[in-house]
Amino acid sequence: MTRGSQRERDRERALARTGGKGKTKDDGLTPEQRRERDAKALQEKAAKKAAQAAAAAGSGGGKGNNNTKK
Repeated sequence: MTRGSQRERDRERALARTGGKGKTKDDGLTPEQRRERDAKALQEKAAKKAAQAAAAAGSGGGKGNNNTKK
């Protein structure tokens, strides 16, 4: 069997497994709506990370430099 036909058969099998969906990404949103949704998600993620960093810095724990030499 040649490599070309094996590759084609594998593509057909993969397409059959996914139900023939292909690479469509249709979530019913316009590009503008998608940008707004993604921007909001990123802002929420950044705010959550900042809150965690503030909590870690306030408690004195975390991955800071905890060396105390006397």
